[in-house]
Amino acid sequence: MDGAKLDQLKQFIEQCKVDPSILSDPTLSFFRDYLESLGADLPPSAYESEDSKSKSYVVEESDEEMGAQEEDDDSDLVESDVELEGETVEPDNDPPQKMGDPTVEVSEENRDASQMEKGQAVEAISEGKLEEAIEHLTEAILLNPTSAIMYATRASVYIKMKKPNAAIRDANAALEINPDSAKGYKSRGIARSMLGQWEEAAKDLHLASKLDYDEEISAVLKKVEPNAHRIEEHRRKYERLRKEKEDKKIERERQHRRAQAQAEYEKAKKKEQSSSSRTHEGMPGGFPGGMPGGFPGGMPGGFPGGMPGGFPGGMPGGFPGSTPGGMPGNIDYSKILNDPELMAAFKDPEVMSALQDVMKNPANLAKHQANPKVAPIIAKMMAKFAGPQ
Repeated sequence: MDGAKLDQLKQFIEQCKVDPSILSDPTLSFFRDYLESLGADLPPSAYESEDSKSKSYVVEESDEEMGAQEEDDDSDLVESDVELEGETVEPDNDPPQKMGDPTVEVSEENRDASQMEKGQAVEAISEGKLEEAIEHLTEAILLNPTSAIMYATRASVYIKMKKPNAAIRDANAALEINPDSAKGYKSRGIARSMLGQWEEAAKDLHLASKLDYDEEISAVLKKVEPNAHRIEEHRRKYERLRKEKEDKKIERERQHRRAQAQAEYEKAKKKEQSSSSRTHEGMPGGFPGGMPGGFPGGMPGGFPGGMPGGFPGGMPGGFPGSTPGGMPGNIDYSKILNDPELMAAFKDPEVMSALQDVMKNPANLAKHQANPKVAPIIAKMMAKFAGPQ
């Protein structure tokens, strides 16, 4: 071989040692196959094309980053504060006010007395005497605990006193007695707005407006609705973000599983191809699929003498590449490698099995003589090994 070309080959081999991925070039697939036929165990990078590298990278990247991403997924989104307008009050924590028993039967006398207490409460409210008004309304409720209007009226006084929790208790009692109490919804809606319960307040005030519209409800709604809308938009935004986050997590897991499956498939495919290559492809200078140097050493005296039906006479020294005493080493192997019929036959498992059987024991030639697929191939090979006459 030319010395310069030999130096280039050495340099190429050194580069492959440093970076085996050079062998992933599709144009060097023949060289990979040759190395595998020698029994070489090549690293995965020698098989990876650009596409497979990107696929492998996806698997490695997901392996390395899945942990960090899962940590992000496990942590809840930190919601920003909603910018709201309007004043609120501190919740009142007084003991619950006195309530009547709505199941008792109320006499006409008590009803009348209850109305009188209510009248005194209204007068006290007009004079700004709210505590006194509460006392009169409490007495009115005890006298007639079945009146929704008495609870709703006391609720309105608690609102004036900035006691929203007490107002909500009275409004709830009024609505239990009369689910269509406009004043009950109105009082509860205003009390809830005082506590910053904007969405609940808006709902109550809309119901009150439908039952009995008044200007006060409209005025409060103008303050409540913008905050209720902001809260609703804020909630929808973070619900959407959480769903997107969950969808991304599911998609990442799906891609990771698919990449792992693809990697396992590629690995198995390469292993199968490597095994197939070592089984069916021969070595330079030797019998295809066989050992370096040709057929395993032949038997002294060659194959048995010609068989009836016409195998050529025994060849002194056996097949090429044999032990001492075989054919001289001047065989032109290209005659075999360039013979399409022989190369096609070498890919036939039945032919290869018969040849290996004969190589192990030349006496076995007799049992393959009648095989129309095997006998002509052996005869042709022996003719080529016989060399020029």
